[in-house]
Amino acid sequence: MKSLSINRRTWALLAVVVPLLALFIYVALRSGPLAPIYVTVTTVESRSIAPALFGIGTIEARYTYRIGPTVSGRIKRIEVQVGDRVQAGQLLGEMDPVDLDDRIAAQEAAFKRSESVVIAAEAQVREALVRKSYAENQESRYEQLLLARSVSEETAEGKRQEHQVTSAGFAAARANLDAVRQELARIRSDREGLIQQRANLRLIAPARGLVAARNADPGTTVVAGQSVVEVIDPATLWIHVRFDQLRVSGLRPGLPAQIVLRSQEGERIAGRVLRVEPMADAVTEETLAKVTFDALPKRLPPIGELAEVTVAMTALPETPVLPNASVQRIDGRLGVWLIEESKLRFAPVKVGATDLDGRVQILDGLKAGERVVVYSQRALGSRSRIDVVDKIQVVTK
Repeated sequence: MKSLSINRRTWALLAVVVPLLALFIYVALRSGPLAPIYVTVTTVESRSIAPALFGIGTIEARYTYRIGPTVSGRIKRIEVQVGDRVQAGQLLGEMDPVDLDDRIAAQEAAFKRSESVVIAAEAQVREALVRKSYAENQESRYEQLLLARSVSEETAEGKRQEHQVTSAGFAAARANLDAVRQELARIRSDREGLIQQRANLRLIAPARGLVAARNADPGTTVVAGQSVVEVIDPATLWIHVRFDQLRVSGLRPGLPAQIVLRSQEGERIAGRVLRVEPMADAVTEETLAKVTFDALPKRLPPIGELAEVTVAMTALPETPVLPNASVQRIDGRLGVWLIEESKLRFAPVKVGATDLDGRVQILDGLKAGERVVVYSQRALGSRSRIDVVDKIQVVTK
């Protein structure tokens, strides 16, 4: 009877333990550390992709005119405000002329006086020329009379001396005329220099554009060459873009680009690569390029605004292609988890260019038709059990 009672208790205990053990094993295999890992998979395709290049740039104006005085001085007035549109030749401001107007007036008076002196010198030359001609004629006449023994030698000698005196007077008058003319030219040059200097005090717009900055106000003293007003040509806006040097292979002028301005986020603006700069940034290891708008935005972006630029490169030949999310780096090796007869194998690969849709070229390590893991619920290993699903559910707390 006692042995029968023990067997009953044993069977009762087994009836409880075995289902619990089976439940534990089931739970461990389905949701515990031994549970299969949910993964999504894709098939390697052979196709051509058009790689893309992404960069960040700033809005700049191709033509910026920094207008300021050529001499140091104080600003008298400024006629424009930031944002005003100006025309070529328009007066933007003026420097204080100090005593320039008085100096120009003095030079003008000196110039007129010198002109009068020149007129007087020219009259003296004409008078000296007449005296010289008369003396020359008299000398010739008395020489003939001397040959005819009608006058004495002393009288003829007197006429020769008169001719020499008038010739010297004519030469002196000519020299005086040259001197006063040179003085007139000097005064004219001084006057024109002052007038030009006075004109340089006027700040004139060199081209049609938009006032981008006023760097000083009336009453401020500035030095020669200092910018007072900056004018840009809004029709020449472009983007100074920086691209990673590792990805710029194939970047060239003429490639189409998509531009997203920070102030107009979400709106894509068509553009084009204008040129690739011959000098790169050695510190940041970036290649520099200029990208222009196919058509300027209706609302012009401010100078210096950041912009995101995506350049579509030339389509590449057909190669095996995968989503770039399937490529992982494990123990320093770049590769993918390859599914072979329901088993996993880490296959090292060599990748190439990527496109805007997130596809990457596989240059070596895979062939078309093979199945690889794209996403996994957690980290995979070569002995991991997997369960292929269409989509991995993300549970958030």
